[in-house]
Amino acid sequence: MAEREMATGDIATHLSALPFWPRLDAAQQALMERNASIRTCAKGALIHGGSDACLGFTLVLEGDIRACLLSEEGREITLFHLYPGDCCMLTAACVISQITFDTHLVAEQDCRLLVVSAGAVETLAQQNIYARCFLYELATARFSAVMWSMQQVLFARFDRRLATFLLNEYERTGNTEIRMTHEQIAQHVSSAREVVARMLKRFASDGLVEMRRGAIRLSDPDGLRRLL
Repeated sequence: MAEREMATGDIATHLSALPFWPRLDAAQQALMERNASIRTCAKGALIHGGSDACLGFTLVLEGDIRACLLSEEGREITLFHLYPGDCCMLTAACVISQITFDTHLVAEQDCRLLVVSAGAVETLAQQNIYARCFLYELATARFSAVMWSMQQVLFARFDRRLATFLLNEYERTGNTEIRMTHEQIAQHVSSAREVVARMLKRFASDGLVEMRRGAIRLSDPDGLRRLL
């Protein structure tokens, strides 16, 4: 993992934003503060891989993280994204033994993360029912996102999958121009670059999008919605 430790002066501020923080006693809060660090990851860095040691509980402060499954042949299936304010327990799967599938977390942009060590998280989960419930609810939410992604890959028509991705990016950023290459979009929608290129060309001929160098502009978002 390409990273470096940062100053920890604002760690307590970030920890206090966690929903279960007010339910911790003073000793438990101190435990989290002692075992938390703020780290940065450069764009493209592997934050967590399936065979890596248990990293710990992760809170995204800045950036964009893509969670994916990676086959032995190098094929990827994108499972979900993590944005600022999102938490992840898959990097601390050793704490919840029921998490048995391996995921890779990749920095899509330069990222800044708050990481609490797995040991401290495990202690909190054993001592505090509010922390334990939060962690299990978080794991359940991420699993639901994984199942939705797998359903899309297995059963949804590709034009709908691509339209869904384009619309989600538009709604997330508020910008009709999506600055991604065909290869990057292919990673997000778990397909091949050539397939993405053909479908975007069809969308362009239908007046739904406009092709630009290194970017796609949504000409007709409502038309894309009608595909769904």
